[in-house]
Order: sequence, then C-alpha cells, then structure tokens
Amino acid sequence: MKIAVPKETKFKENRVALTPEVVVGLIKNGHSCAVEKGAGFNSYFTDDAYVAAGATIVADTAALYSSAEVVVKVNAPLPEEIALMAPGAVLISFMFAAVNQDLVSACVKRGVSSFSMDAIPRISRAQKMDALSSQSNLAGYKAVIIAANALGKIFPLLMTAAGTIRPSKVLIMGAGVAGLQAVATAKRLGAVVEVSDIRPETKEQVESLGGKFIVSGGGPVKTEGGYVKEVSDDFLAKQQQDLANHVKDADIVITTALIPGKKAPVLLTEDMVKSMRFGSVIVDMAVEQGGNCVGSEIHKTVVKHGVTIIGESNLPSLLPLNASDLYARNVAAFLTHLATKDGFKWEMEEEITKGSLITHKGQAVNPSVSTVNSKV
Repeated sequence: MKIAVPKETKFKENRVALTPEVVVGLIKNGHSCAVEKGAGFNSYFTDDAYVAAGATIVADTAALYSSAEVVVKVNAPLPEEIALMAPGAVLISFMFAAVNQDLVSACVKRGVSSFSMDAIPRISRAQKMDALSSQSNLAGYKAVIIAANALGKIFPLLMTAAGTIRPSKVLIMGAGVAGLQAVATAKRLGAVVEVSDIRPETKEQVESLGGKFIVSGGGPVKTEGGYVKEVSDDFLAKQQQDLANHVKDADIVITTALIPGKKAPVLLTEDMVKSMRFGSVIVDMAVEQGGNCVGSEIHKTVVKHGVTIIGESNLPSLLPLNASDLYARNVAAFLTHLATKDGFKWEMEEEITKGSLITHKGQAVNPSVSTVNSKV
C-alpha cells in the first residue's frame, strides 16, 4: 500500500508520524512510503534519512494526500486536508472523535475510512499499539522536568556545612500512565511525593514507586477502559476539601485528570492556588481539555497569586525524537494488525478494529460518533 506522512501543522507540534527506522520495516513488508518535505525536521529526522530508508520525499502537499492509500498523522487533519484525500483512502491518527465532529463529518462526506489512535482498546494484545500510553509516559516525565526548572529550589535532601536543605514536596493528582511516570521521575530527583487518585486500586502502583497515596473524593466512581467516566459536582467539592492541606504544603502540584469526551474536572480552585507558598509551581496537564486548575492558560506560563502555573498543552512534543519514535512504532504495530501489503483486512467484528474504526464507506460507524451520520 501507498503510505503518506504529511508534515504536522498543529501549533507547537514537533512530532512526526513515522520515523526513518519504522519506514524501513514498512517497506520491507511490501508497502511504499511518501513523506512530505521537512516533515521530520522538528523531530531531528532529515529528508536524507527518509530517502536512505527508502521513502520518497514529496514537496506538494495536495499531491501527497491525493496519491495516498493510507495517510498517517499524529494530529487529526483539518477538514480541508481530508478533502484532498482520495475517496476510499484510510486515515490513521489521533482523532478524539467524540469532541471533533467536524472531522468525522469531513471523513464521512469524503468517503474516507478513519482509525483513531486514541480509540484503540486498552487490552493486552493491543499494548504495542497504545499510543495514548506511550505519549502520556513521556508527558509525565516532562511535566516534572519543566516544574523542576521553574521551581527556585532543588528536589533532594541536601546536607551541607552551611545547613540542611529540605527536600521539595510534589503533589501529583491522578495515578494514570502520566501520573505514575511523574511519580517515578520526581522520586528519582529526590522529592517527597504524594499522589491523589479517586481510584483506590491505584494505591499499590503508587506505593511501589515510592509515593504516598492519598484517597480523595466522595465515594466510588465509574471507570471505563482505565479512565474515570464522570464525577458529580459534590464529589469534586469533597475531593477539593480533602486535598486542600496537601496543596497548601506542596512546592509543586501536577494535575493529570481527564474524562474522555468531556471537559477536564476542576481540581484546584483559586482559593487553593492562593494558599500555596510564594514561588510554588503548578503544571496543568489537562489544560487543552479546559484545565484542572482555575487560572491556567493554554500554551502559556503565568504567575498568579505568586504561583507559577504552566499550561503547556503538548508535553510529548517537547521530546519529539522519543515521542515520534514511540508513536511510529505504535502505528506500525497497528497497521500490521489491520492490513497486509495488499490492503486492509476489514475484520469488522474484531475487537481492535471495531473499537478504533470511526468512519467507513461514507458512514460514522463508531458508537462515540453514531449521531454524525444524520447531520451530514
């Protein structure tokens, strides 16, 4: 199959969907790869490296899209990019389809079949395809690093002739993939780490990494695919109350809470921010979905009430070489599962295909976007 890799156009995006190393493997499996000129530059992959891997470099974006049987991206294309694709072609990218219905409608209208990398079921045989986890892992690491850089003190306990420096205190809200990597990174740097999560089953994982687990919230919650589905306002109020003193004592707070398809829950109120020591740092990892912290601003680092609030929306993009490498491997494993060199298998009842396929043959087929067909 003819696979195309366009240059990412999203603001502050440095990743690329396929790396030269992965291109080599795909070509060995009988596919051909065309890469837009400069697509890998921000990830430190030159056009020459792609040519050496066997890919063709294409300068004309429209020609790249129109000639492809499969378009692979990190971020979802804009509707006008979908319009450049050949009817019947296949898109593979992050789509977040439940909150991106214009994209779904564009795919339906164009007759493009689309697979969403964020919709791949979290089952054991799909682990090699799990791009959400691979990128969140890097994001959790980077969140601690940028917080440490913004904090005016060191992380570890340090005993000197001039006196003892106490270790920094880091509070991490959420013990998912990103949160657990943040725990591990902060502990390696020598901080005292507390972790809040409304799922009691995460306690063992937190403690295995050296963190202190804090149960917060007003009772049991519903989860699906490892994510919390939804929580009530009363639950959030109880959670904020439980965490108030921990936030007040923290040098750094990192928030990671997301609810798929919905606005991120507010965990840090303005009063909680005010209670923190002058010079403290907050990293709001949910800022692109509305934010866990009152006062965080997307793409910006701001200081409010003496607290530095970092609203970096795309942390994996700050580690583009590693992030691109892992994402490309996820895509290659996914593509190998879905297709051979002769085309897609279209095993419609197979669990991974069924969970990740968003549009097909001019129809929205995924339950998360089942209402789109009637609007197109």
